[in-house]
Amino acid sequence: MSHGDHVCTCASSGGGGGGGCGGGASRMGEGDIALPLSVPVARVNGVPLYASNESPDTEALRQRACTELLRQQAQFKGLLDLSDQPMVQGAISQAAERAIEQLLERDLQLPEPTEEACERYHAAHPVFLNEQVRLRHVLFAVTPGVDVNALRKRAEACLLELRVAGTQESARFADVARELSNCPSGREGGELGWLSRDDCAPEFASEVFSSAEVGVLSRLVHSRFGLHVVEVLERKNGQPIAYTDARAGVVRALEQQAWTNAVRQYLQVLAGNAAIEGVQLDAADSPLVQ
Repeated sequence: MSHGDHVCTCASSGGGGGGGCGGGASRMGEGDIALPLSVPVARVNGVPLYASNESPDTEALRQRACTELLRQQAQFKGLLDLSDQPMVQGAISQAAERAIEQLLERDLQLPEPTEEACERYHAAHPVFLNEQVRLRHVLFAVTPGVDVNALRKRAEACLLELRVAGTQESARFADVARELSNCPSGREGGELGWLSRDDCAPEFASEVFSSAEVGVLSRLVHSRFGLHVVEVLERKNGQPIAYTDARAGVVRALEQQAWTNAVRQYLQVLAGNAAIEGVQLDAADSPLVQ
């Protein structure tokens, strides 16, 4: 989807019902064999969110639930054929992607940023010309079929090790990058050189340039490529850009904020009208979605 991922938090609907022994409680007698209880599968309106051979983590499960809510709403609104199949390993069909984009474009009400709001945003978030960082990183790439939960644990362990090592063991970062990084820069010890915002994926730049930290950053940096352990070696502050020159970028930033908030509210309403099992989503009762 063109506007990126949605972040959802939640309240789960209750799971129901008994096992395979009717409505009443049963007693086990001597000689009876205790059978393992079946593991519940997360579902949205009865549609499972993962196969038996998958084990998505909590955040991935929420994302899948949000996507499935939107896919089903697109079907309900006649934008997607009812024969469209639910996601497989977290991926939906191209037809579903297009239908969801059409759905959100049609149903979301997005206010235009006011001039006053733009000026306030610029004052709180000054933009700098030619701002640069020199950094190196260790990339833990998210690829099809990868166990994201296990990958995150490896990345977090790496982050902890390198933060403990700190600048006193600078060579350790390069050694770890050569050993573990999934980026070609690993051969160079993770070195990426001097970068501006335009040299980076937007989500990566947002995390790296929004902080004044120097050294190994205190948390993992997320991007479309995976999880990054990042060390900022140097920073160069650029010249502040006047509001008149920065206004177009400010408008885009406020529009993105408005879109994200509208999607979150839209999903809350969909969740409030859906049967959700095994995953927690924020839910709201509202006439927003008809």
